[in-house]
Amino acid sequence: MSTAQNPSLSRPDLREQVLRSAPILLIDEHEPFLPIRVGVTVFETTAPSPSFPRTIEVDPDKVKLVIEYAIYYDYDIQHLYDLEHVWVYLGHDGEVVTAECSFHGQYMIGVLSDRSNLTADGRVQLYVQPGKHAMTPLAELFRLLPNAIAVNQELAGKDGLLEPDMFKGEFKFGPDDDKLADEHLQRFRFLPSFSYSPYTWEDGHLVSWDELREEIPVRLRALMKTLRS
Repeated sequence: MSTAQNPSLSRPDLREQVLRSAPILLIDEHEPFLPIRVGVTVFETTAPSPSFPRTIEVDPDKVKLVIEYAIYYDYDIQHLYDLEHVWVYLGHDGEVVTAECSFHGQYMIGVLSDRSNLTADGRVQLYVQPGKHAMTPLAELFRLLPNAIAVNQELAGKDGLLEPDMFKGEFKFGPDDDKLADEHLQRFRFLPSFSYSPYTWEDGHLVSWDELREEIPVRLRALMKTLRS
């Protein structure tokens, strides 16, 4: 795990806090893709996120630290490479002040006004969009998206191999990469159940953002090599 200001996260208390505060992801029971790894950054003061185009604001009067969980999947049903985010804001008493979650390149508040999606031990529960992995505290929101079914059916694979600017030139090389990714992803078409089960994190899922940043292009180069062969 890495921090925006303090490079030492070998502290057992901090690692324990990161594990204890990890969000509970509620994943569709027909979902074909599960998270591979989570890159963690801890913010003790206001600073830019290393993996999402935003600045994380830390109000020292209310917030002790913010934990950024960058959740990586090899697959989104429409493209290879998918990086989603949850930000958990912890107060000086260790309780959740608020949280935010990524939603199709934007982000939304991740704690309901009545705080009913917080567990008794203070973890945020978030629903994960089938196939696409955007997150929200309200499962019904996914049913309101006009393409909720289509993205997992006829629109599967349409975006090919996604290579964002921070990875430019690191894993997308061949002229046929998008076509290969498209054809591969169409094999995973599915009908969402819109019934959800909690995903179980293991300690090995959580690494520093720097470690995940190094791992992602290695994984995708290996995947594309397999598809080309």
